[in-house]
Amino acid sequence: MADPENVDSPSLEAVNDGAGEESHVQKEVESKEAKIKEEKEQDSSQVELNVSSNAEDVATPENDKKEKKTKGAKPKVKLSIKEEIVAPPVQEPQEVDPNALPENVFPLFMTSKTQEIYNCKCDEDVTQENPFKFIPKVDILEDMKMRAAVCDFHPFKQQIIDYPGEDILIMYDYEFKYGQNFLLAMTEEAKEILLKPPDDDKGEGDAQSEVEEDASIYLYVPPEPKEWTSQGSEIEIEEAQIKQTRKQLKVSVKRVRRAFGAQVTFEDRNVGDVKDGLVDCHTYEDTNFIISRVEMDKGIQAIELNTTQGTQTNWTYPRTAASQTCPREYTAKEQDQSYNSEQCQKFIVNVASDFHRSLQQNEIMNVFHNDWQHLGDGDDTFGSKADNYLKEYQSFTDLQFSKDKVITCIQWHPIIKGIVATSVAERLSFDERVDHAARVIMTPSLILIWSFTDPIHPQLILEAPDDIYSFAFNPNNPNHIAGGAFNGQIVMWDITSHADRLRQQRGSNRNKKRTVLPGFEDPNVLKTPIIRYCAVSSIDHSHRASVTDIQWLPDHIQVNKMGVPQENVTGFATQLMSAATDNVVLFWDVKPSKIHQIHDDKSKQPMGVPDTFKHLDLTWKPLLRVTLSKSEPGGDHAPTKFSIQERQGDRMSALIKTDYKEQDSTKTMQGGFHKPSTAGKERILQSVKTYIFVGTEDGEVVYVDWMPQKDQDSGKIQTPKPAFYHTIHDGPIVSMERSPFFKDVLLSVGGWTFSLWKEGVSSGPILMPCACNVKLSCGMWSPTRPGVFFISKVDGTIDVWDLLDKTHEATLTQSVSPTAITVMSPYQVTQKQQLIAVGDNSGTLHILEIPWSLRQPTPNEVNAVSNYFEREVKRRAFVEERWNFREKEKRELESEHKKKAGGLAAAMAPLTDDEIEMKNRQEYDLYLAEEASFLRMLGIIQEEEQII
Repeated sequence: MADPENVDSPSLEAVNDGAGEESHVQKEVESKEAKIKEEKEQDSSQVELNVSSNAEDVATPENDKKEKKTKGAKPKVKLSIKEEIVAPPVQEPQEVDPNALPENVFPLFMTSKTQEIYNCKCDEDVTQENPFKFIPKVDILEDMKMRAAVCDFHPFKQQIIDYPGEDILIMYDYEFKYGQNFLLAMTEEAKEILLKPPDDDKGEGDAQSEVEEDASIYLYVPPEPKEWTSQGSEIEIEEAQIKQTRKQLKVSVKRVRRAFGAQVTFEDRNVGDVKDGLVDCHTYEDTNFIISRVEMDKGIQAIELNTTQGTQTNWTYPRTAASQTCPREYTAKEQDQSYNSEQCQKFIVNVASDFHRSLQQNEIMNVFHNDWQHLGDGDDTFGSKADNYLKEYQSFTDLQFSKDKVITCIQWHPIIKGIVATSVAERLSFDERVDHAARVIMTPSLILIWSFTDPIHPQLILEAPDDIYSFAFNPNNPNHIAGGAFNGQIVMWDITSHADRLRQQRGSNRNKKRTVLPGFEDPNVLKTPIIRYCAVSSIDHSHRASVTDIQWLPDHIQVNKMGVPQENVTGFATQLMSAATDNVVLFWDVKPSKIHQIHDDKSKQPMGVPDTFKHLDLTWKPLLRVTLSKSEPGGDHAPTKFSIQERQGDRMSALIKTDYKEQDSTKTMQGGFHKPSTAGKERILQSVKTYIFVGTEDGEVVYVDWMPQKDQDSGKIQTPKPAFYHTIHDGPIVSMERSPFFKDVLLSVGGWTFSLWKEGVSSGPILMPCACNVKLSCGMWSPTRPGVFFISKVDGTIDVWDLLDKTHEATLTQSVSPTAITVMSPYQVTQKQQLIAVGDNSGTLHILEIPWSLRQPTPNEVNAVSNYFEREVKRRAFVEERWNFREKEKRELESEHKKKAGGLAAAMAPLTDDEIEMKNRQEYDLYLAEEASFLRMLGIIQEEEQII
């Protein structure tokens, strides 16, 4: 090895120039070190490295020339790095984090619901002392099939399927050390690590032995100080410091020698005014602050005024007093003398005329009439502001059947006053129903019929196969009730045998007319009877989703299988309509078919169940199916509520007697129809509009014809496409109600908004206020005032809107329930009393009394509201006209731009979508004009008729 002393020490400039060589040397050292590690058989005590200590080793052109000239003359230094001087830097072994998760162990968060399923509740089934729990792999796979992505094990689905064992280990993380409440072992090795963690002492010993073993190879090299290199930070620090940058002001005060020790007086002055800088400030009188004294003469007379007051209240003072008298009793002889005395006979003769007059007055007028209660009923003005609120009249709830349930539908009895029915359902989502399927099946689904005479116990209880979300009384025979179940079936009840129970009061005096022998009384006479349903529809032909709306058709019309409305000669409502979110609206007929009339079914009904609808049980199929398909591809409409124009009691369409003739397309769009291939014997009602408004789950309002027509493309008889639909609401539509005064005006409620629609206006709603800050749940019209309707919200409040008062906000907002309101139903009891039934999310039925100002219509209110609707229709037409004008203006501007572009390229440019639509519309209008001209020539249509 060469002597280091003979090597010329490189200069400072050479060292600086060889900075790049240091990195090269460092890389060479690291490569040598890797080779030393691989060759463990060699002695590691001494490592020889050839390091060039001359700066001329840097690969530069000048150094290359020098190397060629003095090849072999440059000495090389061979340093011997022993244990005392140690060579390469030591790579310390990476420390293993003791808190790191073992391999194939993952943190898992299990909800309380999942803990109940696998019996591993925190701090009950698993604790800090006993944190382990084995779960069968089969149970986890079954749970993932049932709940899919809701299952907490779903993120590890593939690892669980590939797991070879039968039981999977989970460990309760009491301290949330890894961010979740459980740990999941996905391999057998991970399971053994969790069950048998490595000993800490042993681990420390192994680590120490490894350190000692590494120490024999790697030796500590103390760091060498390096020259400090500035990176510019001291400039930023220096700029951040506050330093004085401007010169200080110097003030020099001078005084002549003779003035030393004299009194000093300072004053403000302007140096430029006086040469010597001396200014005298003399006092002067300021006229702005002169206060003059004014003499005033005042007179005061302090004499009390004399007042005279009077009161009818007698002044009393408390005192202790008592008196005791004996009753005056007459003997029989004294009584006869008093009756026969001349004084008594004279008294009777004097008062006889007054007594007869009082008896006559009692026969003519009611002496018990409360005049104060009915004071002001005959006035034609609004009531005062004090009584302008909804008053709590009564409430109904049952601790056994309706507590903690949601009221889904409310219906008033159409004949008997004071009877109201409600349907209750479980307050569960679809996933919760699946999870608690066993409990839901065992819980009865009921309809409770209440009477105002007994607010504690329901009068009747109707049992259903599943939760009822909508039901309705038959308008002609209220003893027949139809309901829509959660599973999509239509259910029928017959309460004829219990109808007397609704007409009489509940109590001990109820059965006094009955002659019952002592000891043979019925102990169950006061218990509420539970009535089983008579029939349910066929599950294969019913709805595929829960029935959300059901209505009876009016008793003056009926629909055949082709959807043609005909006259109902029986005068009884026998058909009903139902809607569900399975994209269809179904028509049902409760009359027995001809097959059932010929072949009477001899099967027996269960005990206590009438056989009124025995022919429908489990075989009932819909008469007509209306499929709501969208005009463009992309799915169908999912109806939740619907409304038809015909109403019960309005027989104008049945009284119009006209012969049937072929209808044109104009009347078809307005609710007419084309003559089907086969017509029944009943008279066809031409004035009945077959178009219905349907509210969907996506917040759409659809206007569609229920009568099927022949498709021009496929040739099949199917429901036509909707005439129009608008996506207005931002949530499922929960109410679609027609005004009781205007058949063509509807109220739709959904999401956070509501809107008013008018039949015949297809461009959109005629009124739509701004969205509410709370989600809406129901909407109902007032039965007596045309411009008033009620909107309920999920925060338990009701908004009362009066269109004659305000159209931008509610006239009255009142809180009714602490929970969400689900459904409402107003009812006109008498001319002087109007009630509204409100059902909430806790199973309570609130009966509220509507004040006089909200039930008594103003003079000519119907005309005022009608004029308001007409103005809104004109405004809507003007808005639509402006839209068309703007679109036309836009197309003209685009065409002008294309003309300016000029050339063949502009002429060959493809048409836009608006231009194509406009061109097709013009061609269609031309076709309609030619068709109308041809039909006039044939005499089919008159001159005043047009085809649109």
